[in-house]
Formats: sequence, C-alpha cells, structure tokens
Amino acid sequence: MAVENQDSNNNEAIGDAAIVAGDAYKVVLENEFVRILELRMDPGAKTEPHGHPNMVAVMIDGGTFRFGGPHSSTTPTDLEIPSGSVSFQPADQHTTENIGGGAVHGFLIELKG
Repeated sequence: MAVENQDSNNNEAIGDAAIVAGDAYKVVLENEFVRILELRMDPGAKTEPHGHPNMVAVMIDGGTFRFGGPHSSTTPTDLEIPSGSVSFQPADQHTTENIGGGAVHGFLIELKG
C-alpha cells in the first residue's frame, strides 16, 4: 500500500518509505492494523525524503543517524539510537542517513487507523 504524505506546508507529496527508500526499508508484514518495515542501512547510506505514520521503532543494531527535513531549509538532527531500544515516533517526513561507523538494523511498526 503506497502512502503519500503532505509536508507541513501542504506542498509536494512525500513518498512512501518502502517505495522511495527501498534500499533501506523492506515491508515484512502488512495487514489492516500495522505495516512492519525492516530497516537496514550501511555506514554512509542516505534515503530520499519519505514519510511515516505514527510508529514504534525497534532497533536491533543501533547507530548514529542524521534525520533531515524533506526540504533543504530544515536543520538536520543527529541522534544516537542504541541497540535494543524501543520507542514511539509520531508521524513525520524526513531523510535518514547512517552517519555512524557500523551497519544499522531495526524494525519500524507503522500504525494504521
């Protein structure tokens, strides 16, 4: 199921993570309640701008990420996400870059409805 998200200014549509950032995100399960994406990124990998609905993130192998807004005027945020962490993340549009020294692996449980 492709999901397009509008940015905060209702400008261009931001693409579905599994489509526009398919090198990093793979759909492993989808039903009427959730869509689960597996995240894998090598050091230096960066995604295209994409969006997620509200979700729960489970990091198997954590690392250091740089999250940027879909437009160049947005200030990037660097964040260390430890291995084994679980967190709730509100709906967002961003780019994701692995700025750490190792590969990262996790699962994003996108909530529907």
